[in-house]
Amino acid sequence: MRIRNSWTVVGVMLILALLVGACQPVTEAPAAEEMAGDDMAAPLKVAFVYVAPIGDLGWTYAHDEGRLYLEENLEGGAETAFIENVPEGPDAERVIRDFAQKGYNLVITTSFGYMDPTLTVALEFPDQYFVHVSGFKTADNMSTLFGRMYQPRYLSGLVAGSMTETNVIGYVAAFPIPEVIRGINAFTLGVREANPDAEVRVVWTNTWFGPPEEKEAAEALLDQGADIIAQHQDTTEPQKAAAERGGTSIGYNSDMRVFVGDSVLTGPVWNWGPAFVKFAEQARDHNWVTEQYWGGMDDGIVGMAEMSPSVPEDVAAMVADKQAMIVSGEMDVFCGAMNGQNGVQFLEDGQCMDDGQMLGMDFFVEGVVGEAPGEAAPLGN
Repeated sequence: MRIRNSWTVVGVMLILALLVGACQPVTEAPAAEEMAGDDMAAPLKVAFVYVAPIGDLGWTYAHDEGRLYLEENLEGGAETAFIENVPEGPDAERVIRDFAQKGYNLVITTSFGYMDPTLTVALEFPDQYFVHVSGFKTADNMSTLFGRMYQPRYLSGLVAGSMTETNVIGYVAAFPIPEVIRGINAFTLGVREANPDAEVRVVWTNTWFGPPEEKEAAEALLDQGADIIAQHQDTTEPQKAAAERGGTSIGYNSDMRVFVGDSVLTGPVWNWGPAFVKFAEQARDHNWVTEQYWGGMDDGIVGMAEMSPSVPEDVAAMVADKQAMIVSGEMDVFCGAMNGQNGVQFLEDGQCMDDGQMLGMDFFVEGVVGEAPGEAAPLGN
C-alpha cells in the first residue's frame, strides 16, 4: 500500500505541472528578417576529414590544432566538425558528400588520397567551398593547400648531420610519392652539408598511420647502425623506438619532444591555423579565389620545433642563420650543383629546381640509401 500511495501522489504532481505549463505564454521564434543583422549572423560551418586519429600526435594532431585555431580566430565565429580515421577512396567520398549535404560552407580534406573524392563532391556542390591538403587538382570552388616542408626538412638535416656519431641516419618513410621523396632529399642535403660522410637510409612502410609498422621500421634501421631516426609518418612511434634504444631522433608534423622527451632533437612542424583562417574568410565573404597554395617558412605555415637542450649551441646558431637566409629569400634548398643517387648531375652552380620539378620529384639525391621510383636525369634532359 505504501508504494501504491506514493505513485498516486507522484501522478497528481505531474498532472498539476502539465496544467501549469499549459498556462504559460508561448515564446515565438524570431522571424527570419529579425535575425538577418550582422550581429546575429550564423557562424561559418567548416568540416574536416582526417585520415588518422587526432591522437597520432603528428599529422592529424597538427591539423586539429589548426582547426582549434580557426575556431578561436575567425571573425564571426566558426562551427567546426571532423571525422577521424577516414580511409582514402570511396569512404572518403561518402564522408565529404555527407558534410556537403549537411550544409557545411567549407570542407577541408587532409590527405593526398582524398584528392579525387574531394573534386568529385566539389563539382556536385558548386555553391560550397573545398580545400584539399597536398593535392594538385582544383575547381572553381576548390583550392589546394600545402607548404614547402622541404625547407625545415633541410634545416633538420643540418642538425642530424652535425650530431650523428655512426654516420648512419635512419629515415622511416610512408609512400614513395614526390612529397615524401622531396622531403628525404632535402633532409639528406642538410645532413651531407654538415657531414659529407653521413648517409641516410630509408625504409618504406607503405602506410601513413601504422604504429607497429613505423616502430618496426625504426628498429630495423637502428639494427643497421643508425643512431638518429627521422621520419615521414603520422605518429611518434619512430621517435619512441629511438629513445628506447638510447638513440635520438628528428620529429615531424608537431613538436614531438613534448610527447617523447629531449631525445627528439628538433623537427619540421606544420602551422595550419592561419591558412585555414585565410580560406574560411574567403568562404565567409564569398570572395573565393581558387589557388594552389604552397607557402614556405616566410609565411609561417612550416617551421622548426624548438631545439632539444642536447643540441650544441653552435649547431643551433648555424641552423638559425640558414633559416634566416631561407626566410629572406637569399637561399633555397634545391639550388646549386647536385648529383642524384645514381651519380648523375641534375643541377649545376647557379641553377635551382622550379616548383614543377620539385613537385614531381621521383628520384633520390646522392647520400640516400634506398629505392625510389625514378633516377636523376642528366643536365638538359
